[in-house]
Amino acid sequence: MDPLVSGLALIAMLVVTLGSGVWIFVGLLLVSVAGLHFLVGMPLDRVFTIAGTITYRSASTWEMAAVPLFIWVAELIFRSSVSARLFRGLTPFVDRIPGRLLHTNVLGCTLFAAVSGSSAATTATVGKITSSELLNRGYNQNIAVGSLAGAGSLGLLLPPSIAMIIYGILAEVSVSRLFAAGVLPGLMVSGLYSGFIMLMALIRPGIAPAGHQDFGLRDYLRGALDLLPVVALMGIVLGAIYSGIATPSEAAAVGVFAAFGLLILLGELNWGLIRASLMGTVRTSTMVCIILVSASLLSTTLGYLHLPQELGAAIGAMNLDPLALIALLALFYLLLGVFVDGVAIIVMTLPMTLPLVTAAGYDPVWFGVFLVLMVEIGLLTPPVGINLFVLQGLTNWPLGRVARASVPFFLLFGLAVILLVIFPQLALWLPDQLYGK
Repeated sequence: MDPLVSGLALIAMLVVTLGSGVWIFVGLLLVSVAGLHFLVGMPLDRVFTIAGTITYRSASTWEMAAVPLFIWVAELIFRSSVSARLFRGLTPFVDRIPGRLLHTNVLGCTLFAAVSGSSAATTATVGKITSSELLNRGYNQNIAVGSLAGAGSLGLLLPPSIAMIIYGILAEVSVSRLFAAGVLPGLMVSGLYSGFIMLMALIRPGIAPAGHQDFGLRDYLRGALDLLPVVALMGIVLGAIYSGIATPSEAAAVGVFAAFGLLILLGELNWGLIRASLMGTVRTSTMVCIILVSASLLSTTLGYLHLPQELGAAIGAMNLDPLALIALLALFYLLLGVFVDGVAIIVMTLPMTLPLVTAAGYDPVWFGVFLVLMVEIGLLTPPVGINLFVLQGLTNWPLGRVARASVPFFLLFGLAVILLVIFPQLALWLPDQLYGK
């Protein structure tokens, strides 16, 4: 069978299977086995032998160990007072900025993302604290919820990003370089969000209640102390990585020990918290890891069908220049993000798209940042936008209302992608400075 016809048949099977509502990993496994058996013509015993080999190889990579450990850090912080301290500590520092406490959404998500690596955990943790506070204090509801949806997505971009770890494993790219590459684009998105809030507050002063609290030096010092746990944890984890003392996987273990030490100092560590955090970690990390393993089998199936090579040749025959290729891929990922979860997008499409972008001359580290940004946009698009579901649960709003509130921040993400394409050094400058070209 022609490779492109086989590839289209495989994609059709994938769309039908995932559209039927089965678990993502089950859909990936079914389509992979069916593709190898019916399209490639392999006997089932060989298919299962290949599946076993791929599963062991994917599950036993050293980088995979970082996923559950970083998720555990997020779970420990989520269930402690550290998250509430984050909001309390930011309050005096943003009170005189136009938009006032609306900035706690952006800054809180930026700080928490730098210790959690998870978008859902970032949105849920910060949103649990700020959403009710902001709505009760009279802040504009749409901007309060929309900024949470957008800034919560930073958990995928800022290190230690689980999405970056998954991309690094699949693309065989240094995870440390990817972490460094995500810093400036992540701060750029955070800056765009805060800038938008300030602009809206100047144009429409009613989005934030009038008046300022009279904060003194003692309040600022107390705020700094409240921020210290998150900043210290962030400094320990990222410092271990960028100093070269630890690999990302080792730094994840350092982060767990640091989180335990922090909770002991705060007097909050107990067996109930440990048990609850472990259960949450097992649920989330099992979901992520099993999707990654099953998608590795799908990648193998695509390889046997020669689809990446054929697709590359087909697009190469179109004589697209690099910018047109990136624009086409951006549209592709934008449409895919409407229907498919972010991790699944990365693992399903990377075998096809990475050869194309590297052949066009793009740096795979840069493409990792681009891809994660596109996946983050998908977090804000119904019906599969995870952040929208998290905020729907926190606010009890209809999903459509949450999605409409997120539109300005969705557009700002699009602006960030355009800036990244125009100025690729936004992603490449820091890793080149830290690790050389």
